[in-house]
Amino acid sequence: MSLRRREFIAGLGGTAAWPFAARAQQPRMPVIGYLSGRSAESDAAMLAALRRGLGEGGYIEGQNIAIEYRFSNGQYDRLPALMTELTSRQVSVLVVAGVAGGAGTVAGQMRASQIPIVFNVGDDPVRAGLVASINRPGGNMTGIFVSLVQTGKNFGLLHELVPDAKTVATLVDATTTDSLRLTEAREAAATLGVQLRVLVAGSDSELDSAFATLNRERADAMVVTTSPFFVSRAKQIVALVARYRVPAIYARRQYAEAGGLMSYAYDLPDGYRQMGNYAARILKGTKPADLPVLQPTKFELVINLKTAKALGLTVPPTLLALANEVIE
Repeated sequence: MSLRRREFIAGLGGTAAWPFAARAQQPRMPVIGYLSGRSAESDAAMLAALRRGLGEGGYIEGQNIAIEYRFSNGQYDRLPALMTELTSRQVSVLVVAGVAGGAGTVAGQMRASQIPIVFNVGDDPVRAGLVASINRPGGNMTGIFVSLVQTGKNFGLLHELVPDAKTVATLVDATTTDSLRLTEAREAAATLGVQLRVLVAGSDSELDSAFATLNRERADAMVVTTSPFFVSRAKQIVALVARYRVPAIYARRQYAEAGGLMSYAYDLPDGYRQMGNYAARILKGTKPADLPVLQPTKFELVINLKTAKALGLTVPPTLLALANEVIE
Protein backbone atom coordinates (compact mmCIF):
# COMPACT_ATOMS: atom_id res chain seq x y z
CA MET A 1 0.00 0.00 0.00
CA SER A 2 1.40 3.38 -0.95
CA LEU A 3 2.11 6.06 1.65
CA ARG A 4 -0.48 8.32 0.07
CA ARG A 5 -3.16 5.58 0.35
CA ARG A 6 -2.28 4.93 4.02
CA GLU A 7 -2.51 8.65 4.79
CA PHE A 8 -5.89 8.85 3.09
CA ILE A 9 -7.32 5.88 5.08
CA ALA A 10 -5.89 7.24 8.32
CA GLY A 11 -7.55 10.57 7.54
CA LEU A 12 -10.87 8.83 7.02
CA GLY A 13 -10.49 6.98 10.31
CA GLY A 14 -9.83 10.20 12.19
CA THR A 15 -12.77 11.95 10.55
CA ALA A 16 -15.13 9.05 11.24
CA ALA A 17 -14.09 8.87 14.88
CA TRP A 18 -14.51 12.62 15.51
CA PRO A 19 -18.34 12.78 15.78
CA PHE A 20 -18.36 9.94 18.32
CA ALA A 21 -15.71 11.64 20.41
CA ALA A 22 -17.60 14.94 20.23
CA ARG A 23 -20.83 13.29 21.34
CA ALA A 24 -19.05 11.63 24.24
CA GLN A 25 -17.85 15.02 25.44
CA GLN A 26 -21.27 16.68 25.30
CA PRO A 27 -22.76 17.36 28.77
CA ARG A 28 -25.68 15.23 29.91
CA MET A 29 -29.08 16.87 29.40
CA PRO A 30 -30.34 17.95 32.85
CA VAL A 31 -33.34 16.03 34.16
CA ILE A 32 -36.11 17.50 36.31
CA GLY A 33 -38.06 15.11 38.50
CA TYR A 34 -41.75 15.91 39.04
CA LEU A 35 -43.54 14.19 41.92
CA SER A 36 -47.27 14.71 42.46
CA GLY A 37 -49.83 13.18 44.78
CA ARG A 38 -52.46 13.85 42.13
CA SER A 39 -52.93 12.39 38.63
CA ALA A 40 -51.52 13.28 35.21
CA GLU A 41 -55.02 14.37 34.13
CA SER A 42 -55.64 16.64 37.12
CA ASP A 43 -52.15 18.17 36.80
CA ALA A 44 -52.33 18.87 33.06
CA ALA A 45 -52.94 22.64 33.34
CA MET A 46 -50.35 23.02 36.12
CA LEU A 47 -47.73 21.13 34.12
CA ALA A 48 -48.35 23.36 31.11
CA ALA A 49 -47.74 26.36 33.37
CA LEU A 50 -44.60 24.74 34.86
CA ARG A 51 -43.20 24.21 31.35
CA ARG A 52 -44.05 27.82 30.51
CA GLY A 53 -42.06 28.99 33.51
CA LEU A 54 -39.14 26.78 32.50
CA GLY A 55 -39.37 28.19 28.97
CA GLU A 56 -39.17 31.73 30.32
CA GLY A 57 -35.89 30.66 31.90
CA GLY A 58 -34.58 29.22 28.63
CA TYR A 59 -35.39 25.52 29.14
CA ILE A 60 -37.57 23.55 26.74
CA GLU A 61 -38.57 19.96 27.45
CA GLY A 62 -37.06 17.59 24.90
CA GLN A 63 -34.57 20.19 23.67
CA ASN A 64 -32.29 21.07 26.55
CA ILE A 65 -34.02 19.44 29.52
CA ALA A 66 -35.88 16.20 30.21
CA ILE A 67 -38.66 15.76 32.77
CA GLU A 68 -39.38 12.52 34.64
CA TYR A 69 -42.97 12.37 35.93
CA ARG A 70 -44.37 10.37 38.85
CA PHE A 71 -48.02 10.52 40.03
CA SER A 72 -49.56 8.71 43.00
CA ASN A 73 -53.19 9.32 41.90
CA GLY A 74 -54.23 10.39 45.40
CA GLN A 75 -52.66 7.32 47.05
CA TYR A 76 -50.28 8.89 49.55
CA ASP A 77 -48.68 5.60 50.58
CA ARG A 78 -47.17 5.31 47.08
CA LEU A 79 -45.31 8.63 47.36
CA PRO A 80 -42.17 7.43 49.22
CA ALA A 81 -41.42 4.77 46.60
CA LEU A 82 -41.99 7.25 43.77
CA MET A 83 -39.70 9.74 45.51
CA THR A 84 -37.02 7.05 45.76
CA GLU A 85 -37.37 6.33 42.04
CA LEU A 86 -36.76 9.95 41.15
CA THR A 87 -33.83 10.48 43.51
CA SER A 88 -32.17 7.32 42.17
CA ARG A 89 -32.34 8.89 38.70
CA GLN A 90 -30.01 11.60 40.03
CA VAL A 91 -32.26 14.39 38.77
CA SER A 92 -30.84 17.91 38.71
CA VAL A 93 -33.92 19.47 40.35
CA LEU A 94 -36.89 17.85 42.04
CA VAL A 95 -40.32 19.52 41.84
CA VAL A 96 -42.64 18.23 44.57
CA ALA A 97 -46.31 19.19 44.38
CA GLY A 98 -49.68 18.01 45.61
CA VAL A 99 -48.34 15.75 48.35
CA ALA A 100 -50.71 16.97 51.12
CA GLY A 101 -50.00 19.45 53.84
CA GLY A 102 -46.38 20.17 54.69
CA ALA A 103 -45.18 17.50 52.21
CA GLY A 104 -46.92 14.71 54.06
CA THR A 105 -45.39 11.25 53.76
CA VAL A 106 -42.28 12.41 51.89
CA ALA A 107 -41.24 15.25 54.21
CA GLY A 108 -38.50 13.11 55.78
CA GLN A 109 -37.08 12.14 52.38
CA MET A 110 -37.11 15.77 51.29
CA ARG A 111 -35.22 16.85 54.40
CA ALA A 112 -32.66 14.07 53.92
CA SER A 113 -32.12 14.72 50.19
CA GLN A 114 -29.19 16.69 48.79
CA ILE A 115 -31.02 17.33 45.50
CA PRO A 116 -32.33 20.91 44.99
CA ILE A 117 -36.09 20.85 45.58
CA VAL A 118 -38.85 23.25 44.50
CA PHE A 119 -42.01 22.47 46.46
CA ASN A 120 -45.66 23.46 46.54
CA VAL A 121 -47.08 22.84 50.02
CA GLY A 122 -50.25 23.81 51.83
CA ASP A 123 -48.99 23.90 55.42
CA ASP A 124 -46.25 26.07 56.88
CA PRO A 125 -42.93 24.76 55.46
CA VAL A 126 -41.05 26.21 58.46
CA ARG A 127 -43.21 24.26 60.88
CA ALA A 128 -42.76 21.15 58.70
CA GLY A 129 -38.99 21.55 58.93
CA LEU A 130 -38.49 22.00 55.19
CA VAL A 131 -36.93 25.48 55.38
CA ALA A 132 -35.35 27.64 58.07
CA SER A 133 -37.51 30.66 57.23
CA ILE A 134 -39.74 32.00 54.46
CA ASN A 135 -37.33 34.74 53.36
CA ARG A 136 -34.11 32.75 53.87
CA PRO A 137 -34.92 29.09 53.28
CA GLY A 138 -31.41 27.73 53.84
CA GLY A 139 -30.58 24.19 52.76
CA ASN A 140 -31.66 22.66 49.49
CA MET A 141 -35.35 23.61 49.34
CA THR A 142 -37.60 26.50 48.35
CA GLY A 143 -40.90 26.90 46.51
CA ILE A 144 -44.44 28.06 47.16
CA PHE A 145 -46.33 28.03 50.45
CA VAL A 146 -50.01 27.94 49.51
CA SER A 147 -51.73 28.72 52.77
CA LEU A 148 -54.92 26.72 52.41
CA VAL A 149 -56.55 28.54 55.28
CA GLN A 150 -59.11 30.04 52.90
CA THR A 151 -61.94 27.87 54.15
CA GLY A 152 -63.46 30.78 56.05
CA LYS A 153 -63.64 32.78 52.83
CA ASN A 154 -65.36 29.85 51.09
CA PHE A 155 -67.96 29.66 53.88
CA GLY A 156 -68.62 33.39 53.50
CA LEU A 157 -69.05 33.20 49.71
CA LEU A 158 -71.36 30.20 50.02
CA HIS A 159 -73.40 32.04 52.65
CA GLU A 160 -73.93 34.90 50.19
CA LEU A 161 -75.39 32.44 47.69
CA VAL A 162 -77.38 30.33 50.18
CA PRO A 163 -78.09 32.73 53.09
CA ASP A 164 -80.85 30.53 54.55
CA ALA A 165 -78.61 27.49 55.00
CA LYS A 166 -78.82 26.21 58.58
CA THR A 167 -76.54 23.18 58.27
CA VAL A 168 -73.34 23.19 56.22
CA ALA A 169 -71.28 20.08 55.52
CA THR A 170 -67.55 20.20 54.92
CA LEU A 171 -65.61 17.44 53.21
CA VAL A 172 -62.06 17.01 54.52
CA ASP A 173 -59.27 14.60 53.69
CA ALA A 174 -58.75 11.90 56.33
CA THR A 175 -55.02 12.77 56.42
CA THR A 176 -55.64 16.44 57.26
CA THR A 177 -58.48 16.31 59.81
CA ASP A 178 -56.33 18.09 62.41
CA SER A 179 -55.26 20.82 60.03
CA LEU A 180 -55.96 24.53 60.08
CA ARG A 181 -58.58 23.99 57.38
CA LEU A 182 -60.89 22.09 59.71
CA THR A 183 -60.21 24.54 62.54
CA GLU A 184 -61.18 27.42 60.29
CA ALA A 185 -64.29 25.58 59.10
CA ARG A 186 -65.46 25.26 62.69
CA GLU A 187 -64.73 28.93 63.39
CA ALA A 188 -66.51 30.05 60.20
CA ALA A 189 -69.58 27.94 60.98
CA ALA A 190 -69.75 29.42 64.49
CA THR A 191 -69.40 32.95 63.12
CA LEU A 192 -72.23 32.40 60.62
CA GLY A 193 -74.39 30.67 63.22
CA VAL A 194 -74.77 27.44 61.20
CA GLN A 195 -74.41 23.84 62.26
CA LEU A 196 -71.32 22.13 60.85
CA ARG A 197 -71.37 18.55 59.65
CA VAL A 198 -67.88 17.14 59.04
CA LEU A 199 -67.47 14.42 56.40
CA VAL A 200 -64.10 12.65 56.28
CA ALA A 201 -62.73 10.62 53.38
CA GLY A 202 -59.30 9.34 52.38
CA SER A 203 -60.22 6.63 49.87
CA ASP A 204 -62.82 5.93 47.17
CA SER A 205 -64.91 3.76 49.50
CA GLU A 206 -64.79 6.45 52.21
CA LEU A 207 -65.99 9.02 49.68
CA ASP A 208 -69.04 6.88 48.97
CA SER A 209 -69.62 6.44 52.70
CA ALA A 210 -69.28 10.18 53.35
CA PHE A 211 -71.93 11.01 50.78
CA ALA A 212 -74.18 8.22 52.06
CA THR A 213 -73.97 9.99 55.43
CA LEU A 214 -74.82 13.26 53.70
CA ASN A 215 -77.89 11.57 52.22
CA ARG A 216 -79.04 10.43 55.67
CA GLU A 217 -78.17 13.63 57.52
CA ARG A 218 -79.09 16.35 55.09
CA ALA A 219 -77.11 19.57 54.79
CA ASP A 220 -78.29 22.76 53.13
CA ALA A 221 -74.89 23.52 51.57
CA MET A 222 -71.37 22.13 51.40
CA VAL A 223 -67.74 23.30 51.47
CA VAL A 224 -65.26 20.90 49.84
CA THR A 225 -61.74 21.54 51.12
CA THR A 226 -58.79 20.69 48.92
CA SER A 227 -56.31 17.83 48.98
CA PRO A 228 -54.39 15.89 46.31
CA PHE A 229 -56.78 12.97 46.79
CA PHE A 230 -59.86 15.13 46.28
CA VAL A 231 -58.41 16.96 43.25
CA SER A 232 -57.56 13.65 41.59
CA ARG A 233 -61.23 12.65 42.13
CA ALA A 234 -62.74 16.03 41.17
CA LYS A 235 -65.21 14.69 38.60
CA GLN A 236 -66.33 11.92 40.95
CA ILE A 237 -66.92 14.39 43.80
CA VAL A 238 -68.82 16.84 41.59
CA ALA A 239 -71.02 13.97 40.38
CA LEU A 240 -71.75 12.88 43.98
CA VAL A 241 -72.60 16.45 45.01
CA ALA A 242 -74.91 16.77 41.99
CA ARG A 243 -76.64 13.48 42.83
CA TYR A 244 -77.65 14.85 46.24
CA ARG A 245 -78.38 18.34 44.87
CA VAL A 246 -76.33 20.21 47.43
CA PRO A 247 -75.05 23.74 46.66
CA ALA A 248 -71.27 23.47 47.12
CA ILE A 249 -68.14 25.57 46.89
CA TYR A 250 -64.75 24.05 46.13
CA ALA A 251 -61.12 25.06 46.69
CA ARG A 252 -59.91 24.44 43.12
CA ARG A 253 -61.26 25.72 39.79
CA GLN A 254 -61.15 22.21 38.29
CA TYR A 255 -64.36 21.46 40.15
CA ALA A 256 -66.28 24.41 38.66
CA GLU A 257 -64.99 23.44 35.22
CA ALA A 258 -66.24 19.90 35.85
CA GLY A 259 -69.74 21.18 36.69
CA GLY A 260 -69.36 22.25 40.31
CA LEU A 261 -71.33 25.27 41.44
CA MET A 262 -68.54 27.58 42.58
CA SER A 263 -64.81 27.62 43.37
CA TYR A 264 -62.50 30.01 45.14
CA ALA A 265 -58.76 29.35 45.01
CA TYR A 266 -55.40 30.85 44.29
CA ASP A 267 -54.29 31.19 40.67
CA LEU A 268 -52.71 27.74 40.23
CA PRO A 269 -51.22 28.26 36.74
CA ASP A 270 -49.43 31.39 37.91
CA GLY A 271 -48.03 29.53 40.90
CA TYR A 272 -46.71 26.66 38.79
CA ARG A 273 -45.23 29.09 36.29
CA GLN A 274 -43.28 30.61 39.18
CA MET A 275 -42.13 27.14 40.22
CA GLY A 276 -40.85 26.63 36.68
CA ASN A 277 -38.97 29.92 36.94
CA TYR A 278 -37.35 28.79 40.17
CA ALA A 279 -36.37 25.42 38.69
CA ALA A 280 -34.77 27.22 35.72
CA ARG A 281 -32.82 29.54 38.02
CA ILE A 282 -31.54 26.58 40.02
CA LEU A 283 -30.42 24.84 36.82
CA LYS A 284 -28.42 27.98 36.02
CA GLY A 285 -26.65 27.85 39.36
CA THR A 286 -28.78 29.77 41.86
CA LYS A 287 -28.99 28.01 45.23
CA PRO A 288 -32.45 27.24 46.65
CA ALA A 289 -31.24 28.77 49.92
CA ASP A 290 -31.11 32.16 48.16
CA LEU A 291 -34.64 31.99 46.73
CA PRO A 292 -37.34 33.08 49.21
CA VAL A 293 -40.41 30.91 49.57
CA LEU A 294 -43.23 32.51 47.56
CA GLN A 295 -46.80 33.01 48.75
CA PRO A 296 -49.65 33.49 46.23
CA THR A 297 -51.36 36.85 46.05
CA LYS A 298 -53.75 36.13 43.15
CA PHE A 299 -57.04 34.37 43.93
CA GLU A 300 -59.98 33.71 41.64
CA LEU A 301 -63.68 33.08 42.05
CA VAL A 302 -65.37 30.94 39.38
CA ILE A 303 -69.16 30.55 39.25
CA ASN A 304 -70.95 27.96 37.14
CA LEU A 305 -74.30 29.57 36.23
CA LYS A 306 -75.53 26.44 34.49
CA THR A 307 -75.21 24.48 37.73
CA ALA A 308 -76.80 27.31 39.72
CA LYS A 309 -79.86 27.23 37.43
CA ALA A 310 -80.08 23.43 37.72
CA LEU A 311 -80.20 23.83 41.51
CA GLY A 312 -82.82 26.58 41.25
CA LEU A 313 -80.46 29.20 42.65
CA THR A 314 -80.27 32.84 41.65
CA VAL A 315 -76.74 34.19 41.97
CA PRO A 316 -76.89 37.70 43.50
CA PRO A 317 -75.39 40.51 41.39
CA THR A 318 -72.89 41.32 44.17
CA LEU A 319 -71.45 37.81 43.89
CA LEU A 320 -71.39 37.91 40.10
CA ALA A 321 -69.48 41.18 40.28
CA LEU A 322 -66.78 39.48 42.38
CA ALA A 323 -66.37 36.56 39.98
CA ASN A 324 -63.23 36.32 37.86
CA GLU A 325 -65.01 33.93 35.53
CA VAL A 326 -68.65 32.93 34.98
CA ILE A 327 -69.36 29.64 33.22
CA GLU A 328 -72.65 29.70 31.32
